Amino acid sequence: ITASSLVKVDLAGTIVLDSPYPINPAGFTIHSAVHAAREDAQCVLHLHSLDGSAVAAQKGGVLPISQKSMFVLASLGIHDYEGVALNEDEKPRLTRDLGENTFLLLRNHGLLTVGETVADAFVAMHMFETACTIQVRAQAGGGELTPIDPRILAGAQAMSKQVTRGLGAGALVWPGLLRRLDRRDPSYKF
Repeated sequence: ITASSLVKVDLAGTIVLDSPYPINPAGFTIHSAVHAAREDAQCVLHLHSLDGSAVAAQKGGVLPISQKSMFVLASLGIHDYEGVALNEDEKPRLTRDLGENTFLLLRNHGLLTVGETVADAFVAMHMFETACTIQVRAQAGGGELTPIDPRILAGAQAMSKQVTRGLGAGALVWPGLLRRLDRRDPSYKF
């Protein structure tokens, strides 16, 4: 993805800047629902990654078995699968299930995160995907999983604020990620 490959649309799905690229109707349904319902959600990311989709297919969803999962579980909504997201009438249920959360597990589908910035949504998605990868690998190991104590889970949001010094994970991590990307391939800017 580069800056020039993004397509800018309004909430009705009308492309507002010239672009040679079309938009995905199902992706638009999901993203536009969240943008319309959440003013704070300036960035919405949605993936169909292998590990995220594997966890989304599990009845238990994200399990409290890793430090990453602890932060996801502190702000997680769950949306049941309704087929390919082409129906406008799914939007209210999607936004209800997201609520004020940062993370949304789309059952039998994938993962979604929101953030006030691209940095916040990206770092949240990286954490979500990592929690899913850890879970799939831990389950593949075949041993009994050790859940995190619920009392620790209850304090996860407070711990997150303390770890990020109240700045949020995006503000803390994003500058370093951009420096790394600038060294590897600065063409993302164009």
